[in-house]
Order: sequence, then structure tokens, then C-alpha cells
Amino acid sequence: MPHSLFLGSGIVQPRLRDYDARHGLLPTEPTGTDASSSTDGMDKVHYIPSQAAIKHCMKYSIVELGLSLFTFALFVNSAILIVAGASLYNNPDAVGEEDIFAIHDLLSKSISPAAGTIFALALLLSGISAGIVCTIAGQMVSEGALRWKMKPWLRRLVTRSISITPSIIIAGAVGKDGLNTALTASQVVLSSVLPFVTAPLIYFTCRNKYMIVQPGLARFHVEDDEEESLVSRRRNGPHTGVRGGIRMANSWWLAIAAGVVWLIIAVMNVANLVLLGLGRG
Repeated sequence: MPHSLFLGSGIVQPRLRDYDARHGLLPTEPTGTDASSSTDGMDKVHYIPSQAAIKHCMKYSIVELGLSLFTFALFVNSAILIVAGASLYNNPDAVGEEDIFAIHDLLSKSISPAAGTIFALALLLSGISAGIVCTIAGQMVSEGALRWKMKPWLRRLVTRSISITPSIIIAGAVGKDGLNTALTASQVVLSSVLPFVTAPLIYFTCRNKYMIVQPGLARFHVEDDEEESLVSRRRNGPHTGVRGGIRMANSWWLAIAAGVVWLIIAVMNVANLVLLGLGRG
């Protein structure tokens, strides 16, 4: 899901700030400013984490991601492939079965009714998980880009309603066939959007111009209408400037690997769209 990239970037920010606060690396926020808005004559403030907080959160995130990918996700996806292979291979009833409702019936008949129930439960839980990710990502977009001014519970209600309303309308209007078509179309759209979302991510993380971290304490970047200034509340003297910072851009081999993966995803998406256009997807 492309919006998971926004979610990952968003949920790590409180972790960074919490680390700086607990270790005494967070300076006093500049007075006469507002961290969330630049209206009413208030300047907009961006929190810039310390190098120590970034290193700590990177280690934490790498371990967290590794455990989730190579333990839970690996075994769950392996189980899905094994069950699918055992139930669908050389099964004449599996020919032509394309939607999730038919797969549920097939699993119930070929394995046991419990298998169909587990499949339905897995779909429900995965839908809830995806809905939570979508809702939180929508909140972050509304807070940052749209700058919605509403209470958190109301913002969650609005973003969640926007995400589930189309499904309710489709289910009521066209039933199972419409839901299956909508599900397939949503997956195609999400897959097609992925290269456009990941390309800027790869570009920015490979440029030293953007991946510069100043040593020492955290800082606040203050924006006003006339100019931008970097306010440094540091106990060990003034900041050393961007040129004296620590470069944390991706290495050349990682940039090449990311480019190759991006190219493979883009080619596969083009092929998928072509096959769908030819009626063979």
C-alpha cells in the first residue's frame, strides 16, 4: 500500500521527539511560533531531531521491520501459498474460480468448512488492518497538507467514513460482483501508484543535499513569510552549518539496488495494465 510509506514516516516522528526529550536533547521551542500553523502572524516551526535520535530510531525500525517481515509475514504468506497449492492444484473445480467468494466456497468444499471460515476471518482481519493504516495515513495527510482543524476523534471518523463509504454504496448497488470488481480495481490502482510514490523517496534519500544531519542537540526550523531561519538552541555552542553536518544519504550500491527494484515494479505494472487492456489480466 503506497500510503504505508506516509504512515511509516509519520509514526516515527513522535518516537524521535520522545527520545530527544528523555535524553535532554530537546531545546526550548522558540516563542511566538506555532508548530502546526502559520496563521494569525504565527511562524511555522519544524522539529529537527538529533543525530542520536535518528540512529536510535533507525536501529529500532530495522529490527522491527526485520522481525515483522521474516517471522510473521514470512510464515503467514508461506501458509497461504501452501494451502492454496494443496487445495487448487489439479483440482478441476478450481478452473474459472476468480473472486474471493468462489475461493471461499472452493476451500470449504475441497478442505473443510473450517478452512473457509478461517479464510473469511483472515480477510476480515486484513481488511481491518488495512483500514487502520489507511485511516491513520489519512489523518497525517489532513493534518499536514490540508491542515484540518478538528478534534482527533472527528478527524478519524471523517477519514474512516471516506474510506468505507464507497464499499457500502457498491455492495448495496451491485452486490458481490461489484465488490469483487472494486477490490480488483483498487489493487490495480494501488499497484500502479506505487512507482510514482517510491520514485521521490528514492531520489531524496540518495541526495546528500537533503540527507544532512547536524551533530549535537535537536533544533527547530522556523519559517516566516519573509525568510527561513534555522534556530538552534544548543548547549554546546552554535550549529556548524549544513556543510559541517553528517551525510546520511544512501550509499551508491543501495541506490542502484533501489533503482533496479523500482524498475522491476514499474515494468510489471506496465505489463499488468497492458494485459488488463487486452482482457488477459
